[in-house]
Amino acid sequence: MNKMNKKNPFKTPENYFESFESRLRAKLSEGISDIPKDEGFSVPEGYFDSVHESILKKLETDEPKVIKLNPYKKFYYVAASIAAILLVAIVINLKSDTEPSFESLAVSDIDRYFENNEIELSTYELAEVIPVDELEVYDIMENRFAEEQMVDYLTENIEDFEALNLDYNE
Repeated sequence: MNKMNKKNPFKTPENYFESFESRLRAKLSEGISDIPKDEGFSVPEGYFDSVHESILKKLETDEPKVIKLNPYKKFYYVAASIAAILLVAIVINLKSDTEPSFESLAVSDIDRYFENNEIELSTYELAEVIPVDELEVYDIMENRFAEEQMVDYLTENIEDFEALNLDYNE
């Protein structure tokens, strides 16, 4: 930074302030007769009474038409609120779908599940689950056999034929 000049660039004549007061009084006493008693300007009578109305008349102008910068702004808000309501309705609808029940499953879906997944149930557990009273032999078997063929098969392969408890009427 540059060094600041500590000297004051303004100078007054010597003894200026000491003799200032006496010089001012002398000028005022000489000049009182020179000061005019009347003002140099004249104002018409009643000017200040009517100046307010005349200024207001000059200021009265027609209001210009106000043009909105965003005339469609309220429509954007309406469209956004409708979209939000629709979105909420769709989300609520998707969440409220009923869970799939056993009745709504197709039989083929159940069969496919049993074919693709291993079921770790014993024959006794399966027998407890399957309603035996409502089943017929032909519901289980894919190929229909004659009753005589089934009886022959059972007699050849089962030792205690009477333990089967069949109602065979011949």
